[in-house]
This record gives sequence, structure tokens and C-alpha cells, in this order.
Amino acid sequence: MPTRDTAWPAGTPCWIDYGAGELDSAKAFYADLFGWSWTGGDEEYGGYANADKDGAQVAGLGPLMGEGDPPSWTTYFATDDAAATVGRIRDAGGTVVVEPMEIGPLGTMVIALDPQGHAFGLWQSGEHTGVQRYNEPGALVWNEAAVEDTDAAQRFYTAVFGFQWQAMGGMAPYATFGTGGDPLGGLGGVSPGLPAGWTVCFAVSSTDGVVGAVEGAGGKVLHTPEDTEFGRFAVLEDPWGAPFSVMELPARG
Repeated sequence: MPTRDTAWPAGTPCWIDYGAGELDSAKAFYADLFGWSWTGGDEEYGGYANADKDGAQVAGLGPLMGEGDPPSWTTYFATDDAAATVGRIRDAGGTVVVEPMEIGPLGTMVIALDPQGHAFGLWQSGEHTGVQRYNEPGALVWNEAAVEDTDAAQRFYTAVFGFQWQAMGGMAPYATFGTGGDPLGGLGGVSPGLPAGWTVCFAVSSTDGVVGAVEGAGGKVLHTPEDTEFGRFAVLEDPWGAPFSVMELPARG
């Protein structure tokens, strides 16, 4: 069970959170789906709560930031210097929606848009270091973006985070990104009927079981379960229209 309780290296997708229109209902849905419990939710932090899996934080959930915003998941990238990263975002043609904001002693957050209008966040950790459990059922396993212009997106994210790219054989224009070690996520083109922008993928013990649970709760299946070399994969939409993916990881030998 991979765990981490220190700050993630700069450029790593380090945290995810959900902007909810119906806080209690969304908490119940995701708790039932992934076996989460919730901590926090204090007024001091605007009702923001952390999802815990076996005592370790795996995601966040809070109210929508802007009136009329749709419920959605946000991917946050680790940064050692939020102000400097904001400068690179602007220099590369992106837009900063929420300027660096200190969240008490927890850390500093930023919300930005890439030049194609896709939202992402930055997190400069303090006491809150981001995801503590990952790559196991009920936790984050992958982050990827679907964009209209993959070459332009690669240039932008390279300028901001220093990413290196590795093409995936037979999956062009899809490529993984990293900063010199293992791949940290992926980026590819937009597919008809599937979400654009950054999406999050959760590891699950049974993709088909989760698909059935989502449909039973009023959600939708955007991409039916498919076996891949990485595991059994599906793209879903929760009852409020927010997309996310699930992956049943292959059994370890």
C-alpha cells in the first residue's frame, strides 16, 4: 500500500479535490463508492473536508468556488514556489484564476487555466502535504488531460513544470509526462463523448462493480469497461455531471 507523508516533488500531481453543489450528497456518494470517511468540513475553511482511506488522506471536497460552476474534480500539481510558478503560467499564455492563497498553516493554493481553457491547480504544501495513499483501491492512481491541441499543451506544461514527454506506442498523440523518473501522468487528444481537460482516475478492486454502483446512484457510463495492458478501465460521470475514471489494477504476482 503506497503511502507518503512528506511534500511531493515539484511538478507531481499531488492532490485532487471535488467542487460540489450538494456537499452532503456528494460526500455520501463518494464514501459509498470508494470506502472513504470524512474529516474537517469546518467553517474556518469554508466547509472543505478531507477524504480518508484507512486513516490517510486521499482527496478533498468543498463547495463550488464560483456561482454557476459545474461540479468537477481538480488536479493540483506540487510546487516549491507558487509565485514563481504563477509567473511561468502567465509567461506561457495561461490564466491565473485564483492568485496564490495561503490556507492557514496547511499550504498555498492556486487555480489556473492553460491556454486552451482547461483548469488545474497548484499546491505548495505546508502542514498538508497532499495525497498520502495512492495506487491502491479507493485512491488516486493516474491524472491525465484531453486537449484540442496536444503539441501546444505539451509546450505549455513543459514551460511551466519542466516536463519531459514519452510517446505511447500505438496511442498517438497520447504521451506520458515526467520530470526525469517514472511517468507522472498523461496527455492526449479529445475523444468524442469523453471529457476534455484534466481528469482523475481512481484505483478500484472491481471496475464492473463500481460501474454498477455509479449507474445505480444516477450516474452515467461514458466509456464502458475495457481491458487494457494497465488494467480494466472505465470513464464515468457522477450524478451531478462530474467525470472521473476508474482502473482495476492487474493482480500483482
